Amino acid sequence: MKTYLHISVCVLIAAMFAGCASTGMFTASNLTEVQLLKDNFIIVARNVSGEAEAGYIFGSSFSLGMMTNTVAVLRVSGTGMLYKEALEDLWKNYEAVHGSVEGKKLALVNVRYDADALNLFVYTRPKVMVRADVVEFTN
Repeated sequence: MKTYLHISVCVLIAAMFAGCASTGMFTASNLTEVQLLKDNFIIVARNVSGEAEAGYIFGSSFSLGMMTNTVAVLRVSGTGMLYKEALEDLWKNYEAVHGSVEGKKLALVNVRYDADALNLFVYTRPKVMVRADVVEFTN
């Protein structure tokens, strides 16, 4: 019986190291900065939001500042690309109210990230919310 217990523990530990891991958003040094110094823009939408979540079994999720981290054995829902999906959802929500973004000179300003994590014994669900104001540049 002890042999089966040892083997089960070893398999579980190996699965944890071979499972899913997400370290959150990509923070690179090549970020674009929008400076609104001239009177060449209008605010077309305030507080537009988007969100995304993913579900994992046998793991844990936590947030540190702007990053959401997950370590788990298996993803059971979502793609795991939470920041990308949240921004896509933000633009989808914008287009539902204001129409297509094609051909417009738009930028997101005052971008805010929020994160939440549901941690149960065998299931974890990280969630990322993005909110921003949308400006359109004029000639």
